[in-house]
Amino acid sequence: MTAPSAADPQSLEARILALLVEVAPDVDPAGVRPERDFRDQFDFDSMDLFNFATAIHGAFGIDIPERDYRQLASLAKCTAYLGTKLGPSTPGISAAGKSS
Repeated sequence: MTAPSAADPQSLEARILALLVEVAPDVDPAGVRPERDFRDQFDFDSMDLFNFATAIHGAFGIDIPERDYRQLASLAKCTAYLGTKLGPSTPGISAAGKSS
């Protein structure tokens, strides 16, 4: 399955929500408010955030340093962060992973 590109934010958002539900199965994706931090919407602790970052890495092949975890704190932040990491013409490949 090809990962969504940054050029398709709706597809990217849907994939992020699917990963979120894998990590936190009690979350109703329809009820997630994009601008609000996950921890303020439901029980989402630091271990959940770590597992979410790991799931994103597995799905998109993007290395996420711990210092960037705060960029994964809400749907809007996560979509924007991944949008900068995914190349619009090369879905699923991070900018750092491209050959120079």
